Amino acid sequence: MELQQSIRTLHDQGWSQRRIARELGVHRLTVSRYIGELECTISQAGKVGRQSDCEAYRDLIKKGLEQGLSSERLRQDLVINHGATISYDSVNRFVNKLQERDPERVWRMECEPGQEAQIDYGTLYLPIGENGRRKKVHVLLVTLSHSRKSYVEAVLSQHAESFLRSIENAFRHFGGVPELLCPDNLKAAVIKADWYEPELNPKLRDFAAHYGTAILPSRPYTPTDKGKVEAGVKYVKDNALKGKSFTSLAEVNEHLRWWTANVADKRIHGTTKRQVGTHFEEAEKAALKPLPDSLFPCYEEGRRSVHRDSYIEVKGAYYEVPAQYIGKQVWVRWDAAMVRVFDAKMEKITVHTRLEKGQYTQVLGVGGCRGGVAQSTNYFRGKVIPMGEHVTTWADNMIASDKDRALRRLQGLLSFKGKYTPARINEAARKACIHGQYTLRDLRRWLESPQNQKWGQSIKIKDEFFLVAGSRTRSAFRSKFEWFLKS
Repeated sequence: MELQQSIRTLHDQGWSQRRIARELGVHRLTVSRYIGELECTISQAGKVGRQSDCEAYRDLIKKGLEQGLSSERLRQDLVINHGATISYDSVNRFVNKLQERDPERVWRMECEPGQEAQIDYGTLYLPIGENGRRKKVHVLLVTLSHSRKSYVEAVLSQHAESFLRSIENAFRHFGGVPELLCPDNLKAAVIKADWYEPELNPKLRDFAAHYGTAILPSRPYTPTDKGKVEAGVKYVKDNALKGKSFTSLAEVNEHLRWWTANVADKRIHGTTKRQVGTHFEEAEKAALKPLPDSLFPCYEEGRRSVHRDSYIEVKGAYYEVPAQYIGKQVWVRWDAAMVRVFDAKMEKITVHTRLEKGQYTQVLGVGGCRGGVAQSTNYFRGKVIPMGEHVTTWADNMIASDKDRALRRLQGLLSFKGKYTPARINEAARKACIHGQYTLRDLRRWLESPQNQKWGQSIKIKDEFFLVAGSRTRSAFRSKFEWFLKS
């Protein structure tokens, strides 16, 4: 009695429980128990005990609690912003009393038949194999919220393809599709978690569109949003798998199918008070949407960065995308036959056939060639065509006269586009064709100084004109030369 009286006196003087325990040489739990019994006695007797120092800040504390602030954060704000001299224990006790008096209501969430399916993973270690070594296994549970009918599947990974195939198996097991899927915020489903605007995995969006359902992920750190499936995961672990060993993952799934049909579906559910399997058959199965004619297409996908050479890498092979995407990220989907590339808005950029590891869709070879020399020559000849009719004629004649050097000359011809106007290049090519000049040097002379080029070439072609005129007389040469100047 003396100890209790001492604790009460020091407590009324505002001492903390830690200080009382230290001064009286007793354990803190003893002090806490006596203070709790004392407050309970006072409350029952209708007497008014010592008012808490936090009472003056009741409204501020209640407002902070509504914002989700912790007891320590509340104490800090009171000390810094309002000059309060108050301990953490006092704030914590006051918060606990407020929460006991005004507990936050938890609303029950029940669904109509066929309205919702909740999805969650449970992870455990099972002895699998002849040596009995424990292997990490993920158990995916899909539970219809109305009847509690479930589909269970054990897998070794939680990547997107495995996740979607398991849900697809659940739809086939149920014989239909619910209106809404409520998955957890796992990476296979949600890229960025957000209650109001979650960023879903694009593949999951396409999957939902294929099956005519909607996706509404649960709120982060809010287990009540998927309480039905979380309770089911615990039930599967404790009832179906605990204490068992298996020779393979296939045997695990075979056991889960037997357990679902003979145990889980035949139990009387604690909330619905009905047998799960019978409830599903009578009330929910007919309410599910019909299955589509085909399965969801099988493919893999992921983000890729476009390298400086304008290529992305997929499974060790390299695929070209337009140069404007260099340094940006694109979304890629691939299967055994095709590789499809999309931009940030999921609009298609390009499509390639699937390549073996180490291969490129298109690269430059030795000397800048694209494939063989003939193929490269034809490629660059096609790029010359928009430069004009006479330029194309000049290029064709140049290729015919000297195939070995045609490739480099075409590349040189294309380089003129940045130095001269198209009209000037086309006119120079016309004059070069007239005189049978099919080298870049001659074409460049026509571009730089056409009049000087005419006079400068007169002596060089003197013998040629005599031969063409069929005479070596001066008068014949003069008439041919005058025709040359007029051209």
